[in-house]
Amino acid sequence: MLEPDVAFAVLGTADANLRALEDALDADVHVRGGQVTLTGARDDVSHAADVVNDLRRQAKRGVAITPDSVLRSVDLTKDTAAPAAADVMSAEILRRRGKTIRPKTLGQKEYVDAIDSHTIVFGLGPAGTGKTYLAIAKAVAALSAKEIDRIILTRPAVEAGERLGFLPGALSDKIDPYMRPLYDALHDMMDPEAIPKLMAAGVIEVAPLAYMRGRTLNDAFIILDEAQNTTPEQMKMFLTRLGFGSKIVVTGDGSQVDLPGGQKSGLRVVQRILDGVDDIHFSTLTSKDVVRHSLVSRIVEAYDAFDKRSARGDDEDGANRAERRHPGQGRAGRGPGTRTERERQRQHGKGRN
Repeated sequence: MLEPDVAFAVLGTADANLRALEDALDADVHVRGGQVTLTGARDDVSHAADVVNDLRRQAKRGVAITPDSVLRSVDLTKDTAAPAAADVMSAEILRRRGKTIRPKTLGQKEYVDAIDSHTIVFGLGPAGTGKTYLAIAKAVAALSAKEIDRIILTRPAVEAGERLGFLPGALSDKIDPYMRPLYDALHDMMDPEAIPKLMAAGVIEVAPLAYMRGRTLNDAFIILDEAQNTTPEQMKMFLTRLGFGSKIVVTGDGSQVDLPGGQKSGLRVVQRILDGVDDIHFSTLTSKDVVRHSLVSRIVEAYDAFDKRSARGDDEDGANRAERRHPGQGRAGRGPGTRTERERQRQHGKGRN
């Protein structure tokens, strides 16, 4: 039985959540008034009851329930070792401007908990998993609670196919669009009028990674975004900026490397170097943690499956994205003038004689 004050939240506008439940559950779901009736195989009915009770608890805790969150509850309740979905999705990080920012998946909850309990955390995973957004939310929450004195957001100045030097304007004009995702997250969480004042006072800093060199950052929450585009040397430089009272979160997606000339990604290398070091944690998010349009999750899964089918090593499919844009540069044996290509041309010519 759903109480009147939670029935609408659980069932959704025009029964959108109910339809998601019906599609996702193996048991049949029937609702009349606030009475929910479940029919089917015993295990299916038991699972469906767990989901409905979990959604009820979420509604009572003020969590906004959507068709996507219904599907996440269905997945979480299948795992008997996982915490209740209500406990995962009701954890509050930040309440600002009429909205509450919470983790929406078990992977996100574990990531947020790791940030609380470690000095350096690496958030690894595909686009849409909330790596950077949740890290910035934790930074804003820490600043509001006066746990830190400033927030520093940085990215390496390597972009998907663009050259900053060819963009119009001064350096700041070229850099600002590249840092725009970080500004957008801040605007979601803070009063937009306060952000310029805080930046002018040095309380919030958004800058390219190169600006971190030679500094010691005390009492700060420091976030390095797009870390897959750092070199190993840049990654070492950044991590050694850590000062007293500070926390570092590094986010990135190892499948989205834009470094030119086949350079090694500092994000990939650092996992081999720092794995197992005390007070450093690596959180890996997956397609199950994607919280954008449901199609994004399926796209990520399709690419993951393709990567597993592709040959490893020096094949073109395994190249980083910069190499695929400029074939033949930085990878031996790819250009039309290589020995392998010349041999093919000679053999082709012999076959025509």
